[in-house]
Amino acid sequence: MTRLTAVLICLAVPVLAQPPQASPVPPVRWVDIKTLGLQGQGWKDTKEPFDRLPAKAEGVVRAPVWSLSRDSTGMYVRFTTAAQHIRARWTLRKARLELPHMPATGVSGLDLYVRHNGQVKWLANGRPEKQSNEQALVNNWTGGEREYTLYLPLYNGVQSVELGISEGAEIKPVQETRKPIVFYGTSILQGGCASRPGMAYPTIIGRMLEWPTINLGFSGNGQSEPEVAKLLAELDPIAYVLDSLPNLSAQQTAERVEPFVRTVREAHPTTPIFLVENVVYTNSELVASRRSYADKNAHLTEIYLKLKNEGDKNLYYIPGGMLLGTDGEGTVDGTHPTDLGFLRMAEAIAPAIRPVLPYPRRMFRGGM
Repeated sequence: MTRLTAVLICLAVPVLAQPPQASPVPPVRWVDIKTLGLQGQGWKDTKEPFDRLPAKAEGVVRAPVWSLSRDSTGMYVRFTTAAQHIRARWTLRKARLELPHMPATGVSGLDLYVRHNGQVKWLANGRPEKQSNEQALVNNWTGGEREYTLYLPLYNGVQSVELGISEGAEIKPVQETRKPIVFYGTSILQGGCASRPGMAYPTIIGRMLEWPTINLGFSGNGQSEPEVAKLLAELDPIAYVLDSLPNLSAQQTAERVEPFVRTVREAHPTTPIFLVENVVYTNSELVASRRSYADKNAHLTEIYLKLKNEGDKNLYYIPGGMLLGTDGEGTVDGTHPTDLGFLRMAEAIAPAIRPVLPYPRRMFRGGM
């Protein structure tokens, strides 16, 4: 064999690529997020740490409401750290990670935001791959201490959530003393079908207004029942936003909304209450059966005017016509918003809420 032949044979033999070497996982210490002060939770006397209703609600509210109250939607922690590395590990209550029309990142994922140049900006998410997950959120960050917000899953519950912080770095909770805005409603309010937890519209509003929020959305079951009204009346928020019409018929709207509002009002004579119209379903112009929202909204208008005429000076009304826009592009299925739809809802509702909030005498500093 000549030298040339040997060279040609070597060139013809494929060289097997070496597998990439996994980057070493930096050492971290794990912190249970409960030690940072869980926010977005109305009651502390819960059956499990991440429930949205108190333990006493089991057997009082309907079984589907109780089951949905185990979902962690709207809950979050705020903290500061100068850690260069931040990891997350979380264990979910339900093995199913996604829905047919909603991705796993929204149903079961985590969402991390950071304050940057005076605004709260999205930074990273935890993408669930199984019931128990561990992932890096921040790698090799320098520049000192920053303020973070970590949002929990929308349509799944969590058994535990921990943050892994670079060894030697300090982590401190950001305390919240202001009364929250309490949102009550349906699957739309709970966050279906956001791509990630930070995009549910009450959460977007919380960032826009820089105000704490509580999400009491119950998918398919935000039906304005008296037992739920009594629970909401136990809270002490800065305002209530009631958005339950998508789960009510026109008759139920006429029968249930007024007693619901009166129960809350009796406990809170001067607290602002916002009534939100049913969204205009984005295919209703083409599908006649989808125009049922009109009768419900008409009943809501009657209820609002009746209560205002009785002297309720702290009752407010939010029309539904512009909540999803007019181009038909804001939903997954004509009803449940995409991230675009949720942003539009927040942009329509936040300006109505802002005037009732007792901001300090400074220029408002909002941010997505």
